[in-house]
Amino acid sequence: MPTYEVEEHIVAATKHILKALEACEDRMSDDFKRAIKDIDSHLSTMEIMTKSKGREFMDIEEQLKCAEPKILQWKSNPSLIWDSGPMEAKEYLQAVNQILMVRESLEGVLLSKNGKARDISFRAQCLLQLGMSRLEEELGHILVQHKKYIDSEYLPSHSPSSVVIYDESFSSVEDAIAEETFLGDRNDRESVAYTVDLIDPHVIPHIKSIVHVMSASNYIREFCEVFISNRRDALYEYLSNLEIEKFSIEDVLKLEWDCLNSEIKKWIWAMKIIIRVYLTSEKRLCDQILGDYGSVNSFCFVEISKGSILCLLNFGQAVAMGPRKPEKLVCLLNMYEAVTDLHLEIDGIFSEDEGSLIRIEFHELLQRLVDTLTGTFLKFRNAISSYASTHPFPGGGIHPLTKYVMNYMTLLTEYCDTLNLLLKDEEVDDSNAVIELENREEVSSSCCPLARHLRSITSTLESNLVDKSKLYKDDPLQYIFLMNNMHYMVQKVKNSKLRLLFGDEWIRRHNGKFQQHATSYMRTTWGSVVSTLRDDGRTSLKERCRRFSNAFEEVYKIQTRWLIPDQQLREDLQISTSQKVIPAYRNFIGNNNNNVSERHVKYTADDLEELLLDLFVGSPRSLRNSRRR
Repeated sequence: MPTYEVEEHIVAATKHILKALEACEDRMSDDFKRAIKDIDSHLSTMEIMTKSKGREFMDIEEQLKCAEPKILQWKSNPSLIWDSGPMEAKEYLQAVNQILMVRESLEGVLLSKNGKARDISFRAQCLLQLGMSRLEEELGHILVQHKKYIDSEYLPSHSPSSVVIYDESFSSVEDAIAEETFLGDRNDRESVAYTVDLIDPHVIPHIKSIVHVMSASNYIREFCEVFISNRRDALYEYLSNLEIEKFSIEDVLKLEWDCLNSEIKKWIWAMKIIIRVYLTSEKRLCDQILGDYGSVNSFCFVEISKGSILCLLNFGQAVAMGPRKPEKLVCLLNMYEAVTDLHLEIDGIFSEDEGSLIRIEFHELLQRLVDTLTGTFLKFRNAISSYASTHPFPGGGIHPLTKYVMNYMTLLTEYCDTLNLLLKDEEVDDSNAVIELENREEVSSSCCPLARHLRSITSTLESNLVDKSKLYKDDPLQYIFLMNNMHYMVQKVKNSKLRLLFGDEWIRRHNGKFQQHATSYMRTTWGSVVSTLRDDGRTSLKERCRRFSNAFEEVYKIQTRWLIPDQQLREDLQISTSQKVIPAYRNFIGNNNNNVSERHVKYTADDLEELLLDLFVGSPRSLRNSRRR
């Protein structure tokens, strides 16, 4: 029996006793009469209160009865409330709020001693559970149905152009490719963060109304579970659209270099888009929906983001853990600069305590990249120094090692500020440094850590090339080889940002070096050929003509196979050769025109001048196929 009914019975019984006492009123003392009147007055007050309680429980029960049909109506209805129109959603939320008011009205009532209240409370709790379960379902549907996708401009087909891939064999790299390398990646570094709508804005109020009711019902944890699950899946889906795969550390370490290079490029692009666009937008969405719920907001955002971010960071850690091969240096620099550019944004996005794990992991990746980059750069010079050859490079042209190193260094100038920071504490053999004090800009550049390291690398390269030149048995070809490679180095420095790092004095000195090699070539090759024309007092004119022709033909046969790739350098050497050979030959023929028969003069001066143009083209020729014939 409800408490208020018990109280009614007690009041009625007490009033009955008082009525019986009234029959003896004439025999009572005045004090006793006054006491009975006081009791009667108190009973009237208690009667009013008891009836009020009865009406209150009836009102509470009536309120529950009004809300109950609306909740039960949707229990077996397969339709979705928010798809049925705003009025249906509003009425359902009102019904849930009515149940909450019933529960609040029963607060303070000792349910164990009040059967009616206990019954109302039990029914309210069952209906509330049904309502919360339905709201969880509705929330999941809204989040999925009204999810928005980021524009296609952020998909891989629009990502920056590929970078040049250097392999560890120092194979030849085309100059044109090297010069076009980083146009896409470098320009993209300056992109800024901004937000997009990840959920259709018109449903944000619906979601907020759901979270408000569920929070008031002490079901905020259930709301968070649905919200986090759906938003986390949306982020995973977007990562998949960016073609980001989930690799283990072992998987990354096993990837072939060309595949790894491609994955690194996608990773850099994904890091920028996920952090600057997606997570920035996700945080705004969480603030819009959960901004009034304190730590619940930051907890949900971190839980939504954590899996994807840690997946990306783990890939970066795996790459940084791999072998420190020179061909990885450029990709590592791109990774480092991307992470450096993003670390302030990460600290801002995950500024709360809940995001401390992500901040720590991000900074650990940054430090590991620093260590790996420094070690890889220093290993680059060692790789050049230890790169040995057992056979001479055909034709004496530009060695692949020279192309590799110079193109590589040209690319590294794009990272001058970064490398100066990384290398500032690294010692280097700077004995070959040359600085022009009259040029302040050049002084500043030539003194920087990167400049000192690159000059040291070129010194190592020069030493290696000298060793390689000794593989040629023909001394003149040694000079052609050194001239070609030294000229290539100078041109690379003159025509790139390396010029500021090396200085004009370096260029002048190395111009002198390749010109010295050209002079040595002229002396060892054509000095002996021209000497056959000299009158030694013992050799006849006929024999001198024969010896000259034979010497010239021998040089022609051998040196048409040699190669000077640079057209201007080839023409300059051909002109120098003509200036040394042709005047001497003309003088010889002119001075002995009356003493030597035409049949002994195999070539005219014009013939020789034309034949000299066949030298250094890298294609063997015979005199039978020469222009003269």
